[in-house]
Amino acid sequence: MSDAAAGAPRRGRPGHDQETVLRKAVDLFNEQGYDGTSMGDLARALGFSKSAIYHHVPSKTHLLAQALDEALDGLTEVLDEASHEVAGATAYDRLRRAVRMSVEVLVDHQPAVTLLLRVRGNSDVEVAALRRRRDLDARFAALVQEAVDEGSLRSDVSPVLVSRLLFGMVNSLVEWHRPGGPVDAAQLSDAITTIAFDGLALVPADPPPADAPARPAASPSRPPAASPHQS
Repeated sequence: MSDAAAGAPRRGRPGHDQETVLRKAVDLFNEQGYDGTSMGDLARALGFSKSAIYHHVPSKTHLLAQALDEALDGLTEVLDEASHEVAGATAYDRLRRAVRMSVEVLVDHQPAVTLLLRVRGNSDVEVAALRRRRDLDARFAALVQEAVDEGSLRSDVSPVLVSRLLFGMVNSLVEWHRPGGPVDAAQLSDAITTIAFDGLALVPADPPPADAPARPAASPSRPPAASPHQS
């Protein structure tokens, strides 16, 4: 059998299509760790024999690569769109939209993104995924720099650091967000972009004009004097 044939995805049997097998594999990788999950574990979780699993997928490595590509492809699309200059859109606008869309990718592909954040470069597939992550970090930092250069963001914080902090905030969602919970993707993306770009402090009211008359100081409130008839 040729290498191409061995590495090609196989058609699943009725009731167990490729997507079902991949989703179950990602769940197990996240629960047990990639190295701690065997093809036998996956077969049992899907309800068929170990030998039958190879009618669905060629290898565990193939499943890992598919899952990591799912997460990375979504984030790459976000930065591809953010990198294109759109008439009327500033670098700040594109950066803010990139953060918002990154949240949506994480929520839509949370199991795959969770797996991506746990890889440590223990195999060629993981090394390739980490290389792609570093490329995304660099592209995101470049977008931050564009916003600094146009005067939309402060310049006293390194764009690389800003990029890592923004991604760190987005990625932290995998630790507590639960799909189907009370907070949806729109609420999450609104909250994160607001905190990241607008902060938490309320904007203070405009100070009064310099020639405005000073207000008299308020006298401290005192409790009413007790009546001599009160007990």
